[in-house]
Amino acid sequence: MTSESLILFFIVGLVLVGGAILFSSYIAPTSTNLQKSEAYECGVPTKGITWLQFNVGYYLFALLFLVFEVETVFIFPWAVMMKSMGMVAFVEILIFFAVLGLGLLYAWKKHALIWE
Repeated sequence: MTSESLILFFIVGLVLVGGAILFSSYIAPTSTNLQKSEAYECGVPTKGITWLQFNVGYYLFALLFLVFEVETVFIFPWAVMMKSMGMVAFVEILIFFAVLGLGLLYAWKKHALIWE
């Protein structure tokens, strides 16, 4: 692939994405009312101040949970193919677990797992 075709690929991609965004902004129905700007909490009307700032630690904890939760999804296909792939699959999963372990160790050292 030449550099000209790569540049053309990105330009076409930007034009298509930008065109889709502009097109949807023009044809999308819009209506404004007070109820749309309120916080929605599972159908229950909120009480008190709803626009609060939360500690960033909650978001970090949630992101770490999602990362490790999604990573476990990759273990199932590995387990299915382990017998047919043999030692290669075993070495690959050891590397995978080592990377996960390093990520967990990093989060532990940064105190991202402490719930305060």
